[in-house]
Amino acid sequence: MSEQEKRDNAAQKESVSSDKKAKAPKKKDKKPNRVLRWLKDLKGELKKVTWPSAKDTAKNVGVVIVCVIIVGICIWVFDYLAHAVVGALLKLFG
Repeated sequence: MSEQEKRDNAAQKESVSSDKKAKAPKKKDKKPNRVLRWLKDLKGELKKVTWPSAKDTAKNVGVVIVCVIIVGICIWVFDYLAHAVVGALLKLFG
């Protein structure tokens, strides 16, 4: 086989392999499958959750409101005392 025939054969093989590559099916984007799988898993996990009753929820809301009021009163007292101390210092040195 001559050198020219070898080159022709090699070029022909490359064109055939490039045609195969071009005709190969493209991979589909798997994001929709991921999203659907995630949603199915989410639904399954939410079924496992023990949801609180309305009575428990109301009780917890009451506890949160009481705690917010107590913290608010503590901040108000601290602010009042700080204001009184700063006012007394200003009268003393002013």
